[in-house]
Amino acid sequence: MVAQNTVVVEHKRPARSTAPAPRTPRGRRAGRTPWLYLAPALVVLGGLLAYPIYQLGLISLFHYTQAQVSGGEPTTFEGLGNYRELFADEQFWHVLLATVLFAAACVVCTLAVGCALAVLLTRVRAVPRLALMLAALGAWATPAITGSTVWLFLFDADFGPVNRVLGLGDHSWTYGRFSAFFLVLLEVVWCSFPFVMVTVYAGIRAVPSEVLEAAALDGASQWRIWRSVLAPMLRPILVVVTIQSVIWDFKVFTQIYVMTNGGGIAGQNLVLNVYAYQQAFASSQYSLGAAIGVVMLLILLAVTLVYLRLLRRQGEEL
Repeated sequence: MVAQNTVVVEHKRPARSTAPAPRTPRGRRAGRTPWLYLAPALVVLGGLLAYPIYQLGLISLFHYTQAQVSGGEPTTFEGLGNYRELFADEQFWHVLLATVLFAAACVVCTLAVGCALAVLLTRVRAVPRLALMLAALGAWATPAITGSTVWLFLFDADFGPVNRVLGLGDHSWTYGRFSAFFLVLLEVVWCSFPFVMVTVYAGIRAVPSEVLEAAALDGASQWRIWRSVLAPMLRPILVVVTIQSVIWDFKVFTQIYVMTNGGGIAGQNLVLNVYAYQQAFASSQYSLGAAIGVVMLLILLAVTLVYLRLLRRQGEEL
């Protein structure tokens, strides 16, 4: 009887506790260490981003014109009045639609050109690869105002070589709405694709060569290899370049302002950034310009969050 009880006691196991173990002081210090390293960068970002955004939102809630800037009249609190005035303006909705369509076209063309040239870089020899890289980096390093001026000269109605080669005579590319947007799109893609090309090329070089060789031996075409092999493996990189392109192209200012002379004839080529500039500085309606800036910020945040959520859901399904 004693032996049986002894056996039972020996085989009895205490219930495993599911409560988390208390963190030791050393563990707490280790958890704070990354934040200590990040603290200087967070302080700088707070000063460069958080405070200007706060001021932008604050100005959008007041009646702020040139009279208030010069101190001639006191500022008055408008609340959401500036936003109601902005949303009641029919031109704002036309400009918003044009901005979304123009930015979407720029993003698609930039990604297409950048990814195609990245794949091309993996197929050419060292010398052509170096020449293409140098040419692309030269376009990337060119200031926006310089690149816009060069593209205006290339498509100039009187002296531009493009019209002479195409036999278009004195055709003005900046006169029509769609031709002007197309000209600006070419310049935006020209100065933006190198970032996509270099980033995607670096990602492709990190893919094991055995995977690509196996796909080629199975008879897959280059398009099928990209769609079924490279694109899924490069998804994190494609997310970064897509979001970056959306942010850049949605807030294009210099190219539109320089190449269409401030927004085109009768404002036919306005985008939100140029429209905000006109409201704030040309019309001295700083509060309306700030309200447009807040709307742009919210749109970009919403697009980024939705895109990241969709990609995360696709990753979980895979």
